[in-house]
Amino acid sequence: MAERKRRVHGVRGAPDAGQAEALPFHERGLAAARAAAQGAALTAALLGLMGLAGWITGSDLLKELLPDSHASMKPNTAVALPALGLSLVAVIRRPADPRATAAARVAATLVAVICLLTAAEYLTGTNLGIDELLFEETARTATEAPGRMAPNTAAALILASAATLCASLPRLPAWTCQIPGLAVAAAGMVRLCGFVYRVPQLERIGGYTAMALHTALALVLLGVAAFLARPGEGPAGLLTNAGATGALGRRLILTALVAPLLLGKAVLAGANAGLYGTHMTTALLVCGHVIVFTAVTFAALAVGRRTEVAHARAQWKVRQNELLQAFMDHTPAMVFIKDLEGRYLAVNTTFEQSTGVPRRHVLGRRDEDVLPSDLARQARAADLDMLERGVPVQRQERLGLPGGPRDFLTSLFPLKDPDGRPYAVCGVVTDITERVAAQHEVERTNRRFLALLESAPDATLITNGHGTIVMANAQVEPVFGHIPAELVGTSVDELVPGPQRARHHALLRRYLGARRPRPVVLGTGLYGLHSGGRAFPVEVSAGIFQAEQEVLVFLTVRDITERRHVESERALRYEQQRRIAYTLQHSLMGDPPRLACLPSAHRYLASAQDPGVGGDWFDIIPLDEARTGVVIGDVMGRGLEAAAVMGQLRAASHALARTGIPPGRLMAGLDAFVSDLADQLVTCLYLVIDQDAHEVTLCSAGHLPVIALRPEGTARLLRTHVNVPLGVNHVRGDGTPYRATTQPLAPGTTLALYTDGLVERPGTDIDAQIDVLAHTLGAALRCAAQDVETLDRAAARLVDTLIPDTSVHDDDVTLLLITLPEPDAYATARGARGIVSQASASDR
Repeated sequence: MAERKRRVHGVRGAPDAGQAEALPFHERGLAAARAAAQGAALTAALLGLMGLAGWITGSDLLKELLPDSHASMKPNTAVALPALGLSLVAVIRRPADPRATAAARVAATLVAVICLLTAAEYLTGTNLGIDELLFEETARTATEAPGRMAPNTAAALILASAATLCASLPRLPAWTCQIPGLAVAAAGMVRLCGFVYRVPQLERIGGYTAMALHTALALVLLGVAAFLARPGEGPAGLLTNAGATGALGRRLILTALVAPLLLGKAVLAGANAGLYGTHMTTALLVCGHVIVFTAVTFAALAVGRRTEVAHARAQWKVRQNELLQAFMDHTPAMVFIKDLEGRYLAVNTTFEQSTGVPRRHVLGRRDEDVLPSDLARQARAADLDMLERGVPVQRQERLGLPGGPRDFLTSLFPLKDPDGRPYAVCGVVTDITERVAAQHEVERTNRRFLALLESAPDATLITNGHGTIVMANAQVEPVFGHIPAELVGTSVDELVPGPQRARHHALLRRYLGARRPRPVVLGTGLYGLHSGGRAFPVEVSAGIFQAEQEVLVFLTVRDITERRHVESERALRYEQQRRIAYTLQHSLMGDPPRLACLPSAHRYLASAQDPGVGGDWFDIIPLDEARTGVVIGDVMGRGLEAAAVMGQLRAASHALARTGIPPGRLMAGLDAFVSDLADQLVTCLYLVIDQDAHEVTLCSAGHLPVIALRPEGTARLLRTHVNVPLGVNHVRGDGTPYRATTQPLAPGTTLALYTDGLVERPGTDIDAQIDVLAHTLGAALRCAAQDVETLDRAAARLVDTLIPDTSVHDDDVTLLLITLPEPDAYATARGARGIVSQASASDR
């Protein structure tokens, strides 16, 4: 509840108009209640002094108030009433006087003692000699106990003394003096009702002396004074409340005190006049009370309804204030509300945190009480300026705070009543230090970007997604002949020759349509258009940048006219070198003999990265009428150096093979030759085909296996010992021998020899590629004739299958296909080979 009140007042900052009126009214009501209590107490004291004066002067009128009442105010009562009345005046007075309060307690205590002794006399039937201590009662007013106050008076004065003592002690609850005060007033009212309605039984207790009329009136006044001694607390606080409940209570208590007396008096007057009897008297009295209290009930309901409506409105306002305060507290900006005099009515949590001043020390105070003096003067001047203009004002300023200077954006606007008159000033202060710093950084970045753009060596154009130029650097002038300002707002297509615009536009659209465009060079063969109408070749690089809600395209344009001339000259020289290299490669490899008894076909592809030369070679070497040697090798590396080593090895292998040495010894000789060359490594395969014995002898120096396609169309690998490549034994120094393997070879079998350039690809399995080669070989030669043309078509098919794009192949490739003919074809070819051999011998 305390937090709820704090939040509500945090929004309002100070009581609203209704509260401002209610609080002073409540204070005035309490002051009026105290004044009434003091007046009642003084009146009771005066009544007591009047009775005391009657005893002093012997005036029966002052002692009895009414002639023939036979009930006089006793001397002790006449003394007790002024003592209690003045004691209550001293207790009620504000500010309290400690000495007067102490005297009041002493007086009340003495009165209580006297009354208690009187009560003891009644209870015990003894005479303690206190009744006529001051005055002796005359014969006219004498009773059974002369001078003794009535027992109901003694009891009422005891309660009045207790109420006075409790009222003087603030630590005691308020009801400890108010409840006894009501009892004292009730005792007096009973005596007054007995007088009004002429009921003697209400004037006395039994046969004892009666209470004097002015004593009863003094007791009512004392009871009222005791009840109102502490008006803002306890039951009295319910009546003095400034709200609707207090007003309702005052009306009800007034009705309860007055209405029954008046009704009773009127009904009794009618009965005394003989208008009706006892039963009618009772009926009229009951009906009168019903009517009166029904009217009071409806009046109370009306007041209660107004109270409910006011309470609902108050709750709605409290809820609205809570929501407003919650909104303000969750706002990152500082929010405040001031009245027209500059007093703070409401602030939010951010205001507290920024200023370092708690809210309770802000509300109700002015700027100079909360902020530094310079800042307070600026704030007040801004408020007055806004009020003078009468419209919202927004300004940006830099303020010095205890934590350092900060940048703020302040919005001030007036809060107006329904008549349009301003009654408060509301301000929203946003800390934009980071925003200002970011803005400055953006400005610095823009300056750096412009400097970078202008320092670019090439013409740079920045366009939007539709191709409209939004920025250009100074380099566009020497390239296109236009100053940058002329190009802004124009289409980039205007810088392209007419015939080229469609292609340029398509390239740019395709680039922008990519899922994730990256900086690229837009195609080749692009041209720019100079302001003089001249077209020139350009290289265009494109990049994309997503700027907020639009796409910007960076186009870097470079005039490559000179580069084209250089490239043309370079291409011409390259082609010349390529023809020279091809001639050299062809001369080094030679032209292997075509044997009628051993049909063959081959393919050689140079690497696309080298000028037509490489380290691959093969050779077919006739050894005698039935035997033929075949060698294939690959020198590691590319270019002229590899080609030179290849030429030497081909010559060496040819010479060694013609000597007829076994394949293992031939490999050992080539290994010794390679070992004499610096940093060389060679893979080589040498095989000898014996067509009479239908077998083949193989020796491999780290080379890929030979594929054998049987006459029935199944392919297999000719397994042999895989020896180390040529040149490795020299490094190892252990002279490992090269071992050969002899395997049967059926007539009609086709052998495929190849280098790694045909089957080796990055990211692929070489064994899988060899399987593809074997499968393709079987498909190409299945049910085909065994002639050179068929083998040549098969070789072309193998290369096309394994190397789809020869223009980007980065290694040289050698493929050799050899077929062992059937016996009839072999016999015919062998005869022809013998004639050729004899002719060769005759020539020699």
